[in-house]
Amino acid sequence: MKNTTLLKLAVILLMTTTTLSLKAQKKPKANAKMDVEQAVEKIRKLMVEPDSAELSAMASDKLTFGHSGGKIQNKQEFLHSFISGDTDFTSLEFTDQTIQVSGSTAIVRHTLSGNTHDKGKDPGTVKLLILLVWQKVKGQWVLLARQAIKYPVAA
Repeated sequence: MKNTTLLKLAVILLMTTTTLSLKAQKKPKANAKMDVEQAVEKIRKLMVEPDSAELSAMASDKLTFGHSGGKIQNKQEFLHSFISGDTDFTSLEFTDQTIQVSGSTAIVRHTLSGNTHDKGKDPGTVKLLILLVWQKVKGQWVLLARQAIKYPVAA
């Protein structure tokens, strides 16, 4: 009788431990997804109101930043374009966003819509499809890669 009670307690303890372990495993991924979402929102705001130090902190030293016209920038060129006003978003919205996290890497896709007033150009509008690759480095999500493509024109 004693052995049966001990066996039941052991099974209950094992089931509880397993359940808690599974919940603990799911929680970091959910937190990671929220952290990436916050990083994307922060960089969106910084693309409208650039701050050199904050933009630099959010971008990997290995950044490759692809534009829809084919231009590719490294981190220094990316920072310069926003700080100098060569690239100037007066408003910017990200919609239809998806985030996939795999370990220390996250893939983000969204539609970028905004108003621009780049240096030496007339004000304009832009609508692009964006792919972002984020990497978690020393506890912080940094932008590793970005590629934009022109939004497809309906046939």
